Amino acid sequence: MSDATQSGPGQRFDGSDSYVTTPDLAVAVNAAIALERPLLIKGEPGTGKTVLAREVAASLGAPLIEWHVKSTTKAQHGLYEYDAVRRLRDGQLGEERVHDIGNYIVRGKLWEALDSEVRPVLLIDEIDKADIEFPNDLLQELDRMEFYVHETQQTVTAKNRPIVFITSNNEKELPDAFLRRCFFHYIRFPEPEVMASIVDVHFPNLRDRLLQEALTVFYELREIPGLKKPPSTSELLDWIKLLMVEDIDPEVLRDADPKTALPPLYGALLKTEQDVHQLERLAFLHRREQG
Repeated sequence: MSDATQSGPGQRFDGSDSYVTTPDLAVAVNAAIALERPLLIKGEPGTGKTVLAREVAASLGAPLIEWHVKSTTKAQHGLYEYDAVRRLRDGQLGEERVHDIGNYIVRGKLWEALDSEVRPVLLIDEIDKADIEFPNDLLQELDRMEFYVHETQQTVTAKNRPIVFITSNNEKELPDAFLRRCFFHYIRFPEPEVMASIVDVHFPNLRDRLLQEALTVFYELREIPGLKKPPSTSELLDWIKLLMVEDIDPEVLRDADPKTALPPLYGALLKTEQDVHQLERLAFLHRREQG
């Protein structure tokens, strides 16, 4: 076992200047590092799940390897792929390299992580996008941190056991056998006080009054029933940036009750036509009641 692996469980993450970490999240990250188990992070989009892995890697000085899962992703893609078509084509052309099958093995992200000379951070992002067999097919690899390459008859074993982050938007249930192998943490949507700290990281010179009025409108908007996609942290940050660029007066926001009118520059907050229509309908009903 290498020195990096031996010292690995002693590594700690206590947040960073660019990422606001709640105490319970820091505990979860450090527990997963100490237990050498994958950290499964769930939460609605925009709560900083993906960014967390990047911040941990930067904080620990570890290489970051990102595996972004799609609906068509298979577990095998993370191990390796055998390019039989290319080998056939090279054989037809009489290429010398065709005699070494290893030339046609394309390494995946998990192989890259296992082969790292320094203990890396491996991010398996949005695992719930793939079908149910994807997490099941990774059970042994995540347990033993090794796998067998049939074409070259070699076993790939971790030089340094990666720190594994697995994110999920909670769109589908994950199998129990997979869950048992993970340390779990659910990132709740930030309370206004925490959100104010997050905004301050991105906009340290933001006027306090504008911040408070913007947060009031933002959280009132999130509480409106029936929204298909409530605005998340990323939408809030985009919106505040626009408010600053357009030099919107805080008084304008004070009068911008989402239940009675669309907030200024609402296109940064609302990303579906259905949600815009919902707010327009509420505003219309309010005007009719007032009239």
